[in-house]
Amino acid sequence: MTDEELMQDYAEGNLEAFELLYSRHKSRLFGYLLGKLRDRTEAEEVFQAVFVKLHRARARYRSEIPFLPWFFTIARNALIDHLRRTQTQQACVTLDDVAVANHPAPEQQGREPLDTSLPELASLSSTQRQVLELRFSSGLTFREIADQLQLSPVNVRQLASRAIGKLRRQLTGKEARNEE
Repeated sequence: MTDEELMQDYAEGNLEAFELLYSRHKSRLFGYLLGKLRDRTEAEEVFQAVFVKLHRARARYRSEIPFLPWFFTIARNALIDHLRRTQTQQACVTLDDVAVANHPAPEQQGREPLDTSLPELASLSSTQRQVLELRFSSGLTFREIADQLQLSPVNVRQLASRAIGKLRRQLTGKEARNEE
């Protein structure tokens, strides 16, 4: 049977047709992904995503479309999605680390504890407020806060960074309105 016939059968519910397609193309697909990503773990992750997408798109397959170009279009799109997601996550972590690193703990800056009466704090989530309180009033490290709140240190850094950014935007906007 051709790939197109197998895909049509799979679209109609024949799981044996899928198994044949999988066995025919798994090595080629994995080689393509590994060549692009150069990381076995990432290639395996995208490999799985490709077959999930293939499964979801099976009902939309039309037998007049050659299977391999259609299949590798799915693979290419899954690869692009993965790269975008990875780059976005890396950019967020990097920006958050920079923002939080610029805000040392109270003992390092010689400031008063966090003023919890600021109305802008009400706009933060309870977790963000708690992270800022523990960081700036109690002087805990990100690791200590993470342990106390049962979060990862990276998540605590992101919460602190986003809260600080939100407060900064609010205060900057308030100052701009006062100048007018």
